[in-house]
Amino acid sequence: MENTRLILFSALAIVLFLMYQEWQKDYPPQGPAAPAYSEQTAGTSSTALTDDIPALGAAGIAEASAADAGAASAPASGGRVRVTTDVFQVEIDLAGGDFRQVLLLDYPEFKTSPDRKLAFLNDAQPNFFIVNSGLVSGQSVAPDHQTQYTSGQQSYELAEGRDDLLVPLHWSDDAGHSVTKVYRFRRNSYEIELLYTVNNAGDSEWVVSPYVRFWRTPHKPGGEPPFVQSFLGVAVYEQDDDGKFKFRKHEWDNLGEKPVALEQQGGWTAMLQHYFLAAILPPAEETNRFYARPSKNFGFLTEYVGPRRSVEPGAQAELPVRLFIGPKLQQSLEEVAPGLHLTVDYGLLTPISEPLFWVLEKIHRLTGNWGWAIVLLTVLIKGAFYKLSEAQYRSMARMKKFAPRIQALKERYADDRERLHKSMMELYQKEGFNPLAGCWPMLVQFPVFIALYWVLLESVELRQADFFLWINNLSSPDPYYVLPVLFGISMFLQQKLSGQAMTMEPMQQRIMNIMPIALTVFFAFFPVGLVVYWFVSNVIGIAQQWYITRKLDREEAAKPHR
Repeated sequence: MENTRLILFSALAIVLFLMYQEWQKDYPPQGPAAPAYSEQTAGTSSTALTDDIPALGAAGIAEASAADAGAASAPASGGRVRVTTDVFQVEIDLAGGDFRQVLLLDYPEFKTSPDRKLAFLNDAQPNFFIVNSGLVSGQSVAPDHQTQYTSGQQSYELAEGRDDLLVPLHWSDDAGHSVTKVYRFRRNSYEIELLYTVNNAGDSEWVVSPYVRFWRTPHKPGGEPPFVQSFLGVAVYEQDDDGKFKFRKHEWDNLGEKPVALEQQGGWTAMLQHYFLAAILPPAEETNRFYARPSKNFGFLTEYVGPRRSVEPGAQAELPVRLFIGPKLQQSLEEVAPGLHLTVDYGLLTPISEPLFWVLEKIHRLTGNWGWAIVLLTVLIKGAFYKLSEAQYRSMARMKKFAPRIQALKERYADDRERLHKSMMELYQKEGFNPLAGCWPMLVQFPVFIALYWVLLESVELRQADFFLWINNLSSPDPYYVLPVLFGISMFLQQKLSGQAMTMEPMQQRIMNIMPIALTVFFAFFPVGLVVYWFVSNVIGIAQQWYITRKLDREEAAKPHR
């Protein structure tokens, strides 16, 4: 009976977990509504750099607010420069020298359209996501995200045999100030260096600060399968009072109530979505300011403002900042910046999920196929838990053996629950078995299952990955529903093999019979990579259960009859 209840509770927990995921997707926590998009607001600056943010000092407000003069409306396009590397196709608007579109060339938006690359950044609705950057000065004009730059070329391409590509943009004024804004792209890298070279040929000190802003709508390009709820919002690598850094996430629709305003040495800020991120990575030794909040026009934003730099007459200064725009490839994120690997967020089960992915990635190196890597990882997990499974299946087998006697007790004491419980305990004690022995192994394995669920859900390495035959996208549902149906059949066979129904009440039997059907329907909309794990786990479980039951029968037959 206890095993039966645990199975029912576990199945119910899974169903509730899946329903909760979908509920969160359809009815997320409500913050202040973002203003609706309109043609009048398309392309406009979102808000002042320090607007609605607590003051961080008069000097900080003065220098930042200078960038906001006239920022209520953005200029028309000042012409575009196209940059092509082995991983990017980027459009830079000369009005501001900003990124207005970034295509990730190794990532199609949909598996069915391999030539249509994912537009991670884009200045068209509904996928509005751009980068603003510039300099601010509290005393004079400085080139901000509205300033017109010039470029010597209309297109740049990473040449064969070259490891990097420099894209310089130029600005100058009549006061003797000039700025060269250089983007540096590297081969096989999603990291982009932004360097301002500031020259002061004027007759007075020029004080400037760099800033970078991400501004987007909550649209997720590329789509997601049903019943998958992933994070969309801002992440900050934040320094606590004790000097240690912590990774903190902020849902986009909560920023109205809880905006972010930080001043600290080091750290970074990023915008996260399923599989991809865009991060601002300022120099770790500098004192930087980070903000995140809703836009006054539409969408939400996060931004960085660097420290003030004084450039004396006749002097030059260099102001660097790095960007990362691309996939959450787990093997490389930690090399880009401290803590950036935490953007692949497995939640509370990270200590279990990270080793699981490490093993999965090692298996993939051997097989070259993520589907077979999932199969072999499932075999390893089931093998590691074999002893626990053996205890579970032995308990089930003994319960099945004594099912007629348990049923007889139920019929005899149908109106006396206390006497029924006492008689069953006496039976367990006399025959020397504990029905709870089958519960604990299942409970121990459950966190591993949830951890693997997050590994398969969060890993961009599995996005649109092939398996075999008709399964050519492990991150989308099975198009022909074959694996979900096979999973339902395997779950049904497990129930029949366990014989648990023999000790159930009629209502419990009906619930158990519905569970395979209900989960089959849920899994029909799940990424097929998850269904592969569940189905293979069930098949191995059936084989283990059959073997352990036969082994127990042989042991019982070998005992001398009393």
